Amino acid sequence: MTRIDAIIKDHQSLSVELWPPRSEEALKKLENSLSRLKELDVDFASITYGAGGTTRDRTHDLVISIKKQQKMTPMAHLTCAYHTKKELTDILRRYQDEGIENILALRGDPPVGKEADFVGGELPYAKDLVLLAKETGNFCVAVAAHPMGHPEQKDEDTEINYLMDKLEVADLVITQLFFSVEKYKAFLDKLAKRGNDKPVLPGIMPIKSMRSLETMARLTNQEVPLQIYEKILALGDDQAAIRSFGVDFATKMASDLLDIGVPGLHFYTMNETLATIEICKNLNYHTQVSS
Repeated sequence: MTRIDAIIKDHQSLSVELWPPRSEEALKKLENSLSRLKELDVDFASITYGAGGTTRDRTHDLVISIKKQQKMTPMAHLTCAYHTKKELTDILRRYQDEGIENILALRGDPPVGKEADFVGGELPYAKDLVLLAKETGNFCVAVAAHPMGHPEQKDEDTEINYLMDKLEVADLVITQLFFSVEKYKAFLDKLAKRGNDKPVLPGIMPIKSMRSLETMARLTNQEVPLQIYEKILALGDDQAAIRSFGVDFATKMASDLLDIGVPGLHFYTMNETLATIEICKNLNYHTQVSS
């Protein structure tokens, strides 16, 4: 196994986010996506953890499956909301015993429809989970960031300060998706002015449809840039044209990110990897699978 901070130090990485399947149909879709990903030399896959711990076992099973069956390294998402410290310690020790070295530490959110019933857990902040992971084993621990602004935080300086607090103990950052390379660069500048020297992996989610664009807007809690929205709107019901535009847009953004020397590219796939493969092939990025 390999720590992700070591991978990033060695070269510009390629990584994907995957979801644990909820049904037999979803499992087949994931298996097809994993098979297609063999066309690329993917360094690591981050595996999501359902709100409120709803995918605890399925996340664990997918992490272990990737470790045993794939060349890429797994990174397990873990949230502290709704969990006791003992539960989290047990999960971390289980991962440690099975040779998992990489964790994405998140505060976590309530399941959809249960926002009013949010339970913070014994560890209230992601930083507390980072510290617990470091105390429990020799984990590389990543944290999340929002270049477009955190949905719950309206004060930009406070948000940056919170992130810098996490980065005192974490090893790297993976960002939520964004629409503008300039926004990402401005975000890096703000972190650098506060002394950050940890890698900040940019997150990319290709636009596949109007629905996926709306999902992106919801996830970032930001308005879609007008020129993008108008372009998708003008394409109407031509799904192939919308998808082609999304691949082209993400390819240009990924190319610009690589040009400014990002530590790697992280793709939010929603378990559909064809667009990610196309983008990487457009860029000739990680397209040669290592022997």
